[in-house]
Amino acid sequence: MRKEIRFRLNGAAVSVQVAPHETLVEVLQEAFGLYGARESCGQGLCGCCTVLVNGTAVSGCLYLGALAENAEIQTIEGGAAGNSGLDAVQEAFVESGAFQCGFCTPGFILMTRQLLDETPEPSEDEIRHYLSGNLCRCAAYPQIIEAVQLAARKRRQR
Repeated sequence: MRKEIRFRLNGAAVSVQVAPHETLVEVLQEAFGLYGARESCGQGLCGCCTVLVNGTAVSGCLYLGALAENAEIQTIEGGAAGNSGLDAVQEAFVESGAFQCGFCTPGFILMTRQLLDETPEPSEDEIRHYLSGNLCRCAAYPQIIEAVQLAARKRRQR
């Protein structure tokens, strides 16, 4: 039995029919063709499925799509700079080479945005702790830490 829900997706009002068991990642992929949030572990342990719901990072593989009713959902495809280009976090990840295969990168970028919104000048320990729920199989962690620090500096300069 499907139910129609309405929410804002990357700034646009949308509606979609969802089944009670569908996860937010499934809804985003199947109904909207958004594949930046990916299911990898299916247990909320790796961070590849990260999306922002009302500004808070959630594991989209565990978050039921029906719970998105009236929410503001932001995916990596929505970006933070609109059509004007990359935001400070995206620029920093590119400049620092903070990715190899790129599979985990959307989750790290969204988590970094939330971290910097909450803590504009995080220490390295704070960064490591905050991003501990995101895993990178390629082990680009030194570059990811560097990217977060660079993004924090870029945000302060803007």
